[in-house]
Amino acid sequence: MKAKAQPIIIVKKGRHAKHGHHGGAWKVAYADFVTAMMAFFLVMWLINTSPQVRSPLASYFRDPGIFEHTSGGGAAPGASMGAMAGNADTPPVAASKAALEETAETIRRELESLPDFADIKARVEMQITAEGLRIEMLDEADQSFFDVGSANLREPLLGVLRVITSNVKRLPNRIAIEGHTDARPYGATLNYSNWQLSSDRANAARRAMEDEGLPATQLEALHGYGSARPRYPNDPLDPRNRRIAIVVR
Repeated sequence: MKAKAQPIIIVKKGRHAKHGHHGGAWKVAYADFVTAMMAFFLVMWLINTSPQVRSPLASYFRDPGIFEHTSGGGAAPGASMGAMAGNADTPPVAASKAALEETAETIRRELESLPDFADIKARVEMQITAEGLRIEMLDEADQSFFDVGSANLREPLLGVLRVITSNVKRLPNRIAIEGHTDARPYGATLNYSNWQLSSDRANAARRAMEDEGLPATQLEALHGYGSARPRYPNDPLDPRNRRIAIVVR
């Protein structure tokens, strides 16, 4: 008697489906995004920096090797006067301030050589402020840098502007010129007021400086403030409120 054939049992084991491999493409995209954002903020920072900062940076990217030759105090090609004022480790703002202080001292010395220096020395004031080197030329009760009520410059002011221009035109800094009056109303009619007078005087100073070689592109602003910004607000009629200001940024 033959034994019965045993049935063949086939066991199929279920295979768990594997999750798809995610790869690293997202990491590359994220890295590109972060790099782009860094570049964006760097550009925005550069746009808002001062010329004294931008000039050395521009020189570096034009020729990185030039900074290898400046540690001995030599000037890198294209570097600004502000960067030249200190060594390679001097912060740009401090170097720019030092350059302006040196310029102010040079102007003081050269003003002493003017024939009418004794009459004007108390009426020319210079100081370093947050906006830069500020040079103010003030009137007094019996002395004025302009003809009364007009924008005609007198010779003492022309001499002062001549000295200032010879020094600031060598700097990369932009400049602004301001005109101010006291509260006394000027002009025979309402068509000409302190606003026009202060603007005309600032513009007359600009023309005198450009005649002495100031590049027109160096001028940043021309302001006529009238009597709106008195130097001595407690006494708006004080003649010293009548003044011209040159601001080297």
